[in-house]
Amino acid sequence: MKKNFALLLVAGLVAGSALASEDLAKAKNCMTCHAFDKKIVGPSYKDVIAKRASEKGAEAALAAKIKNGSKNEWGAVPMPPNNVTEAEAATLAKWVLSHK
Repeated sequence: MKKNFALLLVAGLVAGSALASEDLAKAKNCMTCHAFDKKIVGPSYKDVIAKRASEKGAEAALAAKIKNGSKNEWGAVPMPPNNVTEAEAATLAKWVLSHK
């Protein structure tokens, strides 16, 4: 019984973390330019995952791009720096890459 409760608790925390990260993505306007399955202004999260997920240090690299922006990686439209903390950028990067 305790084991089942512990599993449910962990599952709830993981689900809550994913939801919290989606809420953070919405709050930081990430979803204005990105969607999971289609390009809007920037690449879809699926495309980001396909390109980055197998790279060593992918979370840290993606977090840096989220915080500092990037140019000429996905075409002519640059991603501007975002008003996020280092922790928020890391949370967002982990959330995106968790959808492998």
